[in-house]
Amino acid sequence: MRSHLLNDTTAEQYRRSVTEGIERVAAKLATTDRPFTGVTVDALAAGIDAIDLDKPLLDTTAVLDELEDVYLRDAIYFHHPRYLAHLNCPVVIPAVLGEAILSAVNSSLDTWDQSAGGTLIERKLIDWTTERIGLGPAADGVFTSGGTQSNLQALLLAREEAKTDNLADLRIFASEVSHFSVKKSAKLLGLGQDAVVSIPVDNDKRMQTVALAHELERCKKDGLVPMAVVATAGTTDFGSIDPLPEIAELCEQFGTWMHVDAAYGCGLLASVKYRGRIDGIERADSVTVDYHKSFFQPVSSSAVLVRDAATLRHATYHAEYLNPRRMVTERIPNQVDKSLQTTRRFDALKLWVTLRTMGADGIGQLFDEVCDLAVQGWQLLAADPRFDVVVEPTLSTLVFRYIPASVTDPAEIDRANLYARKALFASGDAVVAGTKVQGRHYLKFTLLNPETTTEDIAVVLDLIAGHAEQYLGESLDRAS
Repeated sequence: MRSHLLNDTTAEQYRRSVTEGIERVAAKLATTDRPFTGVTVDALAAGIDAIDLDKPLLDTTAVLDELEDVYLRDAIYFHHPRYLAHLNCPVVIPAVLGEAILSAVNSSLDTWDQSAGGTLIERKLIDWTTERIGLGPAADGVFTSGGTQSNLQALLLAREEAKTDNLADLRIFASEVSHFSVKKSAKLLGLGQDAVVSIPVDNDKRMQTVALAHELERCKKDGLVPMAVVATAGTTDFGSIDPLPEIAELCEQFGTWMHVDAAYGCGLLASVKYRGRIDGIERADSVTVDYHKSFFQPVSSSAVLVRDAATLRHATYHAEYLNPRRMVTERIPNQVDKSLQTTRRFDALKLWVTLRTMGADGIGQLFDEVCDLAVQGWQLLAADPRFDVVVEPTLSTLVFRYIPASVTDPAEIDRANLYARKALFASGDAVVAGTKVQGRHYLKFTLLNPETTTEDIAVVLDLIAGHAEQYLGESLDRAS
C-alpha cells in the first residue's frame, strides 16, 4: 500500500488522481441547475449504510464513481444563486488553489519546525488584519477553526484579565440576538448559568446601550465583576451591527473587556463602500473574524485578534517535546504559544493566495455587491403585500414571513411558513433558512453570492408564497 503515499515516487499518480477529482467537481459545478436535489435523509442514508468500509475499492476512479452517488450528486451547492440560507459563501478560485496546496504539503502551524514559512505567512496576515481593524502596534492574534473557537478564546482572555478567583462573580454582557457561542463559551469557561446577561435590542436589532449601561451599573452595585461586553458586528439572524463607539465608551468607563464578534461583518474590513459601518471596532480588546463567511474563503478560515499581544499568554503552555521555554529566548516563533489548538491546518494560505491574486479591494467589492443586493431585496419585500419584512438590512440578511390575505391566526401563519421552507427544500429549487422573531416563525435570506440577482429573489419569493398557499388551501380542505 506504499503506492498510495504522497512522495517523490508517486508525484505523477498524485497529479492524475487529483486532476480526475477536480474534473469531476468542475463538471458538477458546470451542470448544477439547482442548489439541492431534494434527496431525503432515508434515501441517502440507505446508500451510505450499504457501503462496507472494510472492503476498499482499491482504485480512485471507482471511489470517485461511488462518491458521485453518496455525496457529489446530492451535495448542497453554495455556489448556486438560489442558495439563500445560512452564512455559507461561494468560494473564490485562488482560495481553492490555496486549499489544494496546503492539503498536499500538510504543514502543521503549531511550531516553527513543522511549518517554517507558513508561520510567517500566518503572522503577516494577522498583522494585516489587525491593521485593517486599527488595533494598534501591540496587536496580535492567531487563526482558529471558526467563530465559536475565536469567541471562546477571546472570553478566556477576558476571564483571566478580570483577575478574580471567584468565577461566580463574573458577568458577560451580550445582546439578546448575539451568537449562541457566547453562552456556550461561558459554560466551557466554568462560569455560572447567570453569567451571560442578555441586553435587549432596538427595532433595528442593535444592542440598546442605555440598557447596557443600566446592567453594568447594577453589576457593580451588586459587587459583581463585569468581565466582558460582547458587541456583535453582524448578527447571525439579522446582520445587525451593535453601536460600537457607544459600547466602547461604556467598556472604558466600567473597566470592562470589549470583544467584537465580527465573524459575519468582517467583510467590511475590505469594503470599498461601507467600511464606516464598523467604526469603533478599533477600540475593542479582541475581535473575531471569519474569513470563510464574508471573505469568500473555504471552511475553515477564522481568527481571533487582540489589542495587546501580552494577553495571549493566557493560552500559552509549554511542552518539552514541542515548544520548550528556551525557544522564547531564542526568538523561535511558535504559533502554538497563542492558540487553543496544537495541530492546526495552514488555513491562512487560502487567504494569502486570495489577497495576492485579487487584492483586498477585489474581496471588498464582492461583499459590497451582496450588501447592495440585500437592499434591493428589502425593497422588493417592503413593496410586496404578501410579506412582512423585519428590518432594513445593514449587511446582507433579510428576515421576513409570508402573510396570507385571508388567514389571521398567527399559529396557522407560522405553520404555513414552516411548511413553505420545508417544501422548498424538498423541491431543491432553492434553500432558505428560518428563525424566530418574538416567538413567531420567520424565513431568512442570507445573501452571500454576488451572482444572485433580484430576479432570483423574486422567483424564490413566488415559490415560497406558492407553497404557503398550497398548505393553507389543504388546511382549509381538512378543516371542512
